[in-house]
Amino acid sequence: MAKLSLFDRRRRRVRTALKARGAGKPRLSVHRSGRHIYAQVIDDAAGRTVAAASTLDKDLKGNGGANRDAAANVGRTVAERAKAAGVSQVVFDRGGFLFHGRVKALADAAREGGLEF
Repeated sequence: MAKLSLFDRRRRRVRTALKARGAGKPRLSVHRSGRHIYAQVIDDAAGRTVAAASTLDKDLKGNGGANRDAAANVGRTVAERAKAAGVSQVVFDRGGFLFHGRVKALADAAREGGLEF
């Protein structure tokens, strides 16, 4: 077995902990790249994406993608789309990313938008 990077080890550790205490709730998964941030609410039991938003969406594209304001807009958007789909409680899956900066801004905005986690 190949040696995993620190990022992959952290992602595996976070995902395992979520499955243990998630209790069947959908997960709010976040991916952060150098230019954009992506969020999606995934129902693992059904194997489908319930709601998604990113800085590449047409209505969010104008204010850049690599800053906290853009991440907060994505958080608010994914929260309202999830609420419209009937999801109010999720578990936050930060992947291998640290809970800081853009990831934290997205999470705080999703909480303000009505998601509970």
